[in-house]
Amino acid sequence: MKAINNKALNDRGIDLLYYENQPYSFLPDEAGSDVTLNKRRALIAQLLLIGFVIAVFAAVLPAQSSSADKPTIVLVHGAFADASGWQKVITILQKDGYKVVAVQNSLASFAGDIETTRRVITAQTGPVVAVGHSYGGAVITGAAAGNPNVKALVYIAAFAPDAGEPIGAFGEKFPSELGAALVPDAAGFAYIDVAKYHDLFAADIPRSQTNAMAVAQKPIFAAIFGQSTPVSAWKTIPAWYVVAQQDRSINPDLERFYAKRINARTTEIKASHLVFISHAKEVTTVIEQAAREGVTLATPYKT
Repeated sequence: MKAINNKALNDRGIDLLYYENQPYSFLPDEAGSDVTLNKRRALIAQLLLIGFVIAVFAAVLPAQSSSADKPTIVLVHGAFADASGWQKVITILQKDGYKVVAVQNSLASFAGDIETTRRVITAQTGPVVAVGHSYGGAVITGAAAGNPNVKALVYIAAFAPDAGEPIGAFGEKFPSELGAALVPDAAGFAYIDVAKYHDLFAADIPRSQTNAMAVAQKPIFAAIFGQSTPVSAWKTIPAWYVVAQQDRSINPDLERFYAKRINARTTEIKASHLVFISHAKEVTTVIEQAAREGVTLATPYKT
């Protein structure tokens, strides 16, 4: 309802108002009570509108607050790759309201990669979930140790070494095809034979995509697989593990061995070594489960 500022009518002492899109004119003396009634109606309508707006904000603000309270997800890539490989996982996590940081490691030094990842984790405010793929699992094992903000570890087809244990300690007990497919360079770095990359590393990803990935590999310093970390974060932080059942780079039985040893909540997916790309949604579901449950667990999971 609104009043029309019409000088000719106002000079006669008449208020012209619109109520439900219909005009009403009232003489003050004859219709004062009707004007008051309609003004009250307008006031009530305005108060109801204000109440509705307040209710909407009351519903939205807690959701925003809970989103802000979610853990930060720190993603750590493996060998022969960089942080851009997490693109699909990052997109889903961000859509679901998580802050995400993907670490870029040099792959030139195990200790150096641990330090880089530790620095990224330490820079976060609030709880953190550390996620490592392949060699990245060994990195988070060292980098997250001793940090009270890290509430969960997620290993994705990853190494999960014990303290003082070389990353490649179980290569003979649980052999894979990776070793024979590595091509070293003069500086001691190694990459996967381009011709073998698809079948060995990413058989469930289209060749049109893996052809490009194969020639964009980031080589790793080969001696790293003989190195170890003095501490193991999974001894004090709850862990989750994704086993890639069709992995030809890390033996799936070695993945199961790690998962059992670290008492991880384990999910198996019929996928290649790059399970986080070919099955990004399923992997992200595990990460988000760890994010929800890890913050409430004070000690590692015990069988």
